[in-house]
Amino acid sequence: MDMQRRNLFRGKISSHTEDIRLPWLKSLSLFYENCSRCYDCIQACPEHIINIADGKYPGVNFKTGGCTFCGECAEACSLDLFNSHTSHKPWHLIAQVGKSCLSYQQVSCRSCEDSCPSNAIKFTPQLGKTPLPEIILDQCTGCGFCVSPCPVFALEIVVNTNASANINSRAGNAHKTSLAEGTKTCIDCHKGIAHLLPDMKDVEGWN
Repeated sequence: MDMQRRNLFRGKISSHTEDIRLPWLKSLSLFYENCSRCYDCIQACPEHIINIADGKYPGVNFKTGGCTFCGECAEACSLDLFNSHTSHKPWHLIAQVGKSCLSYQQVSCRSCEDSCPSNAIKFTPQLGKTPLPEIILDQCTGCGFCVSPCPVFALEIVVNTNASANINSRAGNAHKTSLAEGTKTCIDCHKGIAHLLPDMKDVEGWN
């Protein structure tokens, strides 16, 4: 049985969690089934962005910083929960700018651009208006460093739907099934899916 769904019924995990699980997880179900909640990964994270989240499982919180993809969390885990951080992508996540962004209110602010280590955020000039932010998808790693500097919390980390577009029909069927079961929300609307992403690694064509 899906561990997140079972834990949801037990009251361990909320149905609308904003937590993002750790990078390089083999699968979310394996994580929930076997994580001992020893918190070695929390102690190992040099950026201090891993904390105790829903169900007392470790999760990433970008409100306190970003991920450098150092792999220390995976290295610290004594269980077989992680893929190799040297040969696998950590996740398929990207930054997304919300309408509360000050630039949409004609207020000049480039805190996200200044904080992005991969130069994945640029501001497009607008004739007679304040430049608007744009995420360069090919460069965005979903590290989350842009989230906390934003004064109006307009940035969030979501699933890269461009990456999901390469999922074949088998993946599509798996997604429809999970929707029917109520265990995931739509991969196309960004809602409630980011923290569940590691489960998709078992779907052919996802990686």
